Amino acid sequence: MLNYIKEVLGNMPADWLNLTTHRLDIYDEKLAKVQFLEQFEALFDDNNAEPSALSELPTAFDYIRLGHPLSCLLEWGVAKLNSLKPENVISFSSKTVPVLAVLRKNSLDNKNTQIAYRGELPERFDAEVLKRVYGYKFDLKKVDKVEDVPEFNGSTIFISQQDEIYDFDLVPNIDFFISIHAQFGSILLVNGAKNEPYISDIQHVRRRETIAMTPADSLAALKVLIGESDSLGKESSGETNKALVLASIKEITGTNTKALLGSSGLSIQYAIMMGLIHDALDEHKGKAIKIIVPPNCYGGTNDQARRVAACIDNVEVVDLLVDGDNDMVQSIDIVLARIADEDAVPYIIAEIPTNPRVEVPDLIKLKSVLSKERKTKDGSIAIDPVFILDQTFCPNVHFLGEGEILSTIRTISYASGSKFPSGGQCTAGYCVGNEKTEALMEKIETHLRLCDNEATSLQVEILAKQLPSMKQRINDAYENTREFVSFINDTLPESKINFVSEELAKEGFTPSVFSLDLPTKGSTDEEKESYKRALNYKLINLMIEEIPTESKFCVSYGQLKGCYWTIPATSTQGTTKEGDKDYIVRASLSPDMNLELHKKVFLDFVGQI
Repeated sequence: MLNYIKEVLGNMPADWLNLTTHRLDIYDEKLAKVQFLEQFEALFDDNNAEPSALSELPTAFDYIRLGHPLSCLLEWGVAKLNSLKPENVISFSSKTVPVLAVLRKNSLDNKNTQIAYRGELPERFDAEVLKRVYGYKFDLKKVDKVEDVPEFNGSTIFISQQDEIYDFDLVPNIDFFISIHAQFGSILLVNGAKNEPYISDIQHVRRRETIAMTPADSLAALKVLIGESDSLGKESSGETNKALVLASIKEITGTNTKALLGSSGLSIQYAIMMGLIHDALDEHKGKAIKIIVPPNCYGGTNDQARRVAACIDNVEVVDLLVDGDNDMVQSIDIVLARIADEDAVPYIIAEIPTNPRVEVPDLIKLKSVLSKERKTKDGSIAIDPVFILDQTFCPNVHFLGEGEILSTIRTISYASGSKFPSGGQCTAGYCVGNEKTEALMEKIETHLRLCDNEATSLQVEILAKQLPSMKQRINDAYENTREFVSFINDTLPESKINFVSEELAKEGFTPSVFSLDLPTKGSTDEEKESYKRALNYKLINLMIEEIPTESKFCVSYGQLKGCYWTIPATSTQGTTKEGDKDYIVRASLSPDMNLELHKKVFLDFVGQI
């Protein structure tokens, strides 16, 4: 088995290490990782590690969070060594989140948890905050050896910080064994059939609140496993890179406050959520907390907010209608008036431009509605909102700096790093606040550290290389997108395109993504919808078949090369309610692509309909 892994590592596709985004045409979300490992196991049985065979394996990952080929391979190897099923082994970049994942499920199931540990607890583990803010209940027990762990009525987690991350001394009365490594992260083993119902919940925490062990760290861990290298990696110029990244973010966002770097956009968003809830518990004791979220926004944002609300008694999600016939500003006004009346704490998450309809609200009116002083039922002044701005589509727009449109409202902006910040080379995201949020940012940093969700040194190194060119890449990609949108307008004028106006572009909103509502046929609504959905796939498949080196069925944005196509309803809106999904085509263009060839293929598509 170890010899086979060695051969696989020598022949693996470069994408296994260097790509953050999956191809949807070889990705079945319901079978993620399982399908990859089933086919990988078949190759192992045939002793086939040919590069061509490895490159044909189905996609195993979702922005590195749900798992990726190298983390799957690591988990498979560890499972083999410990006579376990591969799905019982789950790797994390974080050293604390695997513990939190079990605590979360037991909290929802009202089940007791005992955390036993040898040596010291992870440095970032803060029992008081986990109990008070997250609402988790557990007992801590220090032991000298595994055999000393007492019997317990509930779940027993055993934590061991060790250099040999694969060393698991499994005994029956341990339900979850977590092996922590100083550099690589952690590996969680689910012990026994009775604990297997936890697996999907633990994996979902990894998908929504953190990431799997990164490809680079998984590769390093695998090399140690096969005895190829005992080193813990090269010396990192981490502080220098971090200083470069923070300086770039200040310049890009026009702010002077300290930015925070997370292992992914959702890692950052989770820290924002928990940091703000922590602040509300301290500053507004006993008051209800309302997380205001568009129901059709990116599935991870939507799902994560609802998951947080499910865990904490006084937190509730409130829908914010922002797209199509709904105006974001009016919707915010209505929702904030209702929340003020209840004397609750309002936290708003919104994307500008919106996804997938690429709409920008009237910013003067937005400022006005967010600044408005409201009264509670008893006439006292209501708590002002915190505006959490997902700026992934246009990270170059200045919202927060002195004199900018949102500088006087408590606003925190964040961006997903797998998009423009890294050009698709890593998942690390960042957030930055205006001057009015400095106290909030301290709380957010507390939770980013508690979850051990800060960007890894390699992620920071990638950002240090990519961020300085980001504004130019955004501009060049926008130019390509504007030209392609104009071409589609001319060749298929009956289609409906969602993209920013020329006027908004002059104000600095230059995204490189647009959505396309294709014309349809049929005598009933069902026929029209069915025809349009089939046409969506016809267009995307034609682009991929005719331009396989550039066009890709993928959900990302801000990539360095090529053109990505997706249907939001079946990708980024995976967890969104059916009625709020968008069955339209979404395309994202890069600064480096053969635009003329894409125009030619689109013209061929028009000729076929």
